[in-house]
Amino acid sequence: MARISALVASLAVALTAFTFSTPLAADEFSASQKSEIETIIKNYLMQNPEILRDAINELENREKTAEAEARGKLLGNLQGPLYTSPYQAVVGDQNGKLTLIEFFDYNCGYCKKMLPDIARLMKDEPDLRVILRDYPILSDASVEAATVAAAVRNQFQGEKFWEFHQKLLGSHGPVGKAQALAVAQSLGADMDKIAKDMEAPSVKEGLDESDRLGRDLALGELAAMGAHREGPVGHPFDKKLLLAREEKLAAYVDWLQCRRRRFRSRARELRQHDCGLVHELRLRGGAA
Repeated sequence: MARISALVASLAVALTAFTFSTPLAADEFSASQKSEIETIIKNYLMQNPEILRDAINELENREKTAEAEARGKLLGNLQGPLYTSPYQAVVGDQNGKLTLIEFFDYNCGYCKKMLPDIARLMKDEPDLRVILRDYPILSDASVEAATVAAAVRNQFQGEKFWEFHQKLLGSHGPVGKAQALAVAQSLGADMDKIAKDMEAPSVKEGLDESDRLGRDLALGELAAMGAHREGPVGHPFDKKLLLAREEKLAAYVDWLQCRRRRFRSRARELRQHDCGLVHELRLRGGAA
């Protein structure tokens, strides 16, 4: 509705500019002139309603194009925060030619289900560089867990942090501060240092950066992942082999995304089924 109102307003301005050699402000029109302009616009739109549809479609296409260009620019900047930020963990091959970036939430059920797949992918692709980006969007507990993880990154890197990540993301039930601290302690972290580092301004800066990147990539309220091929400058490699492996990785990522969509669809079906059962039980209870 807001878009339609904006289009009508734009059309009114266009008609005004066409009718008068010098555009006039709205308060310079008399009541009768305003009424006449509104009638012209209304009649025109009623006779040609498809214009609104076409205009909205064109606006949406332009917005999608702008979003795609912004995403492409962000993904193509190999020196940008998406690849080089200090506020994310890097596991696997630190100098790998293939890069997989995952935005995740420690309470995301789909992220949990995909964890074994990512682990297997890291095993199959030994030169895979995986960037883990905290994206706590589901709850305050998610933010707490991400805060602890940010502090843990100051002590654990590489395989050690991957161990922490797997253990926390692979745990059952809700994940928050207590669960994250327990995992860190079980792996021998300095708990006093973690408590201190959790209060550092860099923690909030990192979460704010994740939020900005998520919006720039138009992720919405979904965890996501993407793949990128990178050949270090001056580093010789078999381009054909690398391209084939990139395609394999891209296909694997697509498969993971499909799995997530299936999980989401199944969860929706289960919710609808449960709602149906609750409704039926209520009816029976009312009848009793």
